Amino acid sequence: MNIILLGPPGAGKGTQAHLLVEERDMIQLSTGDMLREAKDSGTEMGKVVADVMARGDLVTDEIVIGLIREKLQGEKGGGFIFDGFPRTLAQADALGDLLGECGETLDAVIEMRVDDDALVDRITARSTCGGCGEVYNDNTKPIPADGKCIKCGGTEFNRRADDNEEALRNRLMEYYKKTSPLIGYYYAKDMLRTVDGLGEIDDVKMAIAGLLD
Repeated sequence: MNIILLGPPGAGKGTQAHLLVEERDMIQLSTGDMLREAKDSGTEMGKVVADVMARGDLVTDEIVIGLIREKLQGEKGGGFIFDGFPRTLAQADALGDLLGECGETLDAVIEMRVDDDALVDRITARSTCGGCGEVYNDNTKPIPADGKCIKCGGTEFNRRADDNEEALRNRLMEYYKKTSPLIGYYYAKDMLRTVDGLGEIDDVKMAIAGLLD
């Protein structure tokens, strides 16, 4: 299956994508990861990406579509998860055209719906292990009392500089302005499915599994 995960910053798209990769052998296509991988690859496309990024310019939709095309023509596993793309209606059209060219279909678009105030409360309490990236939350999953990560035993924990209320509300506004029109776009195509993005991780995982199965 090929799916898109939609939702604002902090909705848990990355966490759920990771679980789908582990449990269903799906391949996560994260725009950021693909750009970093391409930049260091030494391929012709990689040189283009490296040049654009070195100049500090924005990577064009054509470049991102080119990177996705390379992935679609490679190993397919249990299908693809599009994470961070598309972000605009133009990108959604381009992705639909590309999937058609490659003989692929888009099987589901899953919106991870959240309450903004609850999301801000959750993200401003978030920290990650500097060693393995395990995520903690002051309220729901605090750092262990002994100060050691439950996964790797590390003792260094970080908070993102932009995980503060003002920065988060700005990121949410940017999301709603640019990306939320996709919700109507895919609803009109009868492809949109919705889950509660603020549920417990396992509950969200089960809700997504119910949609895919």
